[in-house]
Amino acid sequence: MIKIINPDMTVLQLLRRLALPAAGLVLLSIPGAFAQEHAPAGDITSQDEIKQFCTNIADPARDQRYLLQKQELERLRADIDARMAEMDKRKAEYQDWLKRRDDFLKQAEAGLTEIYKKMKPDAAALQLQDMKIEVASAVIMRLGPRQSSLILNEMDPQKAAVIASIIASASDPNTSKDPS
Repeated sequence: MIKIINPDMTVLQLLRRLALPAAGLVLLSIPGAFAQEHAPAGDITSQDEIKQFCTNIADPARDQRYLLQKQELERLRADIDARMAEMDKRKAEYQDWLKRRDDFLKQAEAGLTEIYKKMKPDAAALQLQDMKIEVASAVIMRLGPRQSSLILNEMDPQKAAVIASIIASASDPNTSKDPS
């Protein structure tokens, strides 16, 4: 047995000497104070923890991916809308130009028809057979039947036949109105 009490020892020295063993007893009396925490056998295993972790990460990642895709789609939509606006603008410009061109051609044809009405048939025939067949056909169609027949009579027979064919097909209801 160890002698603990020394008659020369002061109370303070005695307390110092007993403090360390007392602290050890207190720590040993608390079960599991320094023990490592172990998961109970029925709880989540490491595979389940991995799945749970991946699931927890997957939702925010999917949300972020959807957000990026949505932003890309919105950017593409804006680009398409800008292109559509540009196409509409160009279409309007083209339709305006086409209308002005058609108006000019109608006026020119009307003026040209008036000129050929006043010409002699032989002079008109010489000029019309050197023109584009479509223009010559349009002019001859606008002239009266008597003057048209006189001009066609003065023309080269092959050109006159082509012009007569164009005039006939223009009056045919089964012919497409689309010139293409």
